[in-house]
Amino acid sequence: MSVWGVWLAVASGIGFLCGYLYRWRGVPFLTRRGLPFVGQDYEYAIGVFTGTSLADLTVPSNVKNPVMAPNLVAPARCRATADPFLLQREGKWFMFMEVVNRARRCGEIGCATSPDGWRWSYQAVVLREPFHLSYPFVFAHRDTIWMIPETAQDCSVRLYRALEFPLRWRLETRLLEGHRYTDPSVFQHGGLWWMFVSRHTSEDLLLYYAEALTGPWRPHPRSPIVYAQPEKARCAGRPVHWNGRLIRFAQDCSGEYGRRVRAFRIDRLDLEQYQESELPESPILGPSGVGWNAEGMHHIDLHVQPDGSCLAAVDGWRRVRDVGWKY
Repeated sequence: MSVWGVWLAVASGIGFLCGYLYRWRGVPFLTRRGLPFVGQDYEYAIGVFTGTSLADLTVPSNVKNPVMAPNLVAPARCRATADPFLLQREGKWFMFMEVVNRARRCGEIGCATSPDGWRWSYQAVVLREPFHLSYPFVFAHRDTIWMIPETAQDCSVRLYRALEFPLRWRLETRLLEGHRYTDPSVFQHGGLWWMFVSRHTSEDLLLYYAEALTGPWRPHPRSPIVYAQPEKARCAGRPVHWNGRLIRFAQDCSGEYGRRVRAFRIDRLDLEQYQESELPESPILGPSGVGWNAEGMHHIDLHVQPDGSCLAAVDGWRRVRDVGWKY
């Protein structure tokens, strides 16, 4: 081999080692992180909780969590299941969730069904785009089912209409454009539509309003309503009315992404002001230390039942070993 060939081989080896170090936080066979080509990944799964207040959310006795996980969807194709949103229709529960396609390394929207909210059966991917999808915020309005998933890679907030619920969806319009918007959450209050959404990072929360769901959407004069506070900015699920209070859920991303879920009471919301205060029982969800939600929880979709109790779809994550070529 020529001198140039030797230098090329050495440079390639150094490049590989530097890339490995950058991508996997160390050279495994020189540290305590394991064996060569063995790294760490984050596994997200979905569970079901119930309770009579935000302070006593717990696993019901007839449920074994997680009710939805990669091995329950398609082990060969699915890397993660997260961001569950529920919808009850004609006596049946539907769960829409982020399903990360292992081959594409990209999020798609999957659907599962349940006769009672406890026993779940995965159905299929119902929405796929060339870019990453997550956070499938699904809701009913005027006899139509709508979905606003996170489409940050498209630099927009997209509104989809169900053509054949739950399997076929059509893009209706773009509500916002121009930034990498994350976790958009809409609700009605005081005769207007409102939207919480973050932009670029998990540190800020923007507020928009509109007279109609399809817009036009305008920024609130106090937006951003949360600035440079990763412990309370990014949405963690659907805002809800419960016991006469309007509640916003937020991810606690201080220190690490999606560690806990915090709850805030909205004290004032109008075209001039926005005020909120954290509930005394917050944070309401967090790491259990073991199992499917050992390291953290970052989402809740809470539905109040006729008897005043609630059914909540939640997600959690843990660190797992990931074996394979790291490039």
